[in-house]
Amino acid sequence: MASARERILDSFENILIEEGERSATMESVAAAAEVSKGGLLYHFRSKEALVDGLADRLQALVARDREAMAADPEGPARYYVRTSMYENSPLDRALVAMARLAQQGHPKAQGTFALIQEQWLGALEAELGSRAVARAVKLLGDGLYYDAAFFAGMASVRQSGKELQEVLAIVDLIVREGARAEG
Repeated sequence: MASARERILDSFENILIEEGERSATMESVAAAAEVSKGGLLYHFRSKEALVDGLADRLQALVARDREAMAADPEGPARYYVRTSMYENSPLDRALVAMARLAQQGHPKAQGTFALIQEQWLGALEAELGSRAVARAVKLLGDGLYYDAAFFAGMASVRQSGKELQEVLAIVDLIVREGARAEG
């Protein structure tokens, strides 16, 4: 069973995703996590502390993703695009929850997003040797993620294995042509 701290963060995340930032009060988070308000305050003294906890969770998940990206035998560019499908994973859920906060202009959420976007872009640039090529690959993956996250029912039907392979072939072309242009 998850620790009380993790249950609290899971509940905060769920409320942000399902109901939005206004519904994510300390009281609603405590009730959803099935902890007393005192139990919540023991782990998170304020809503800002909850946001900090969610940001830390997201950054840890992104760090693991970047490690997997760097170790992928097909390379970071193919990994980034191939994994740009919303699957309701812990990383997906943390991203969407933090996006809800960023949409409301929350500075910590916006800063966290800027940081992780730069980290992913930097990982791609390190492999590809070009910021422009890395950005093209990242935007392609981000577009697939946006499509999958916001049009889940339709996107899951539209995106077949064959279509993904066709998109990956375009990634290979971007990488190859980008290297030629840089060289």
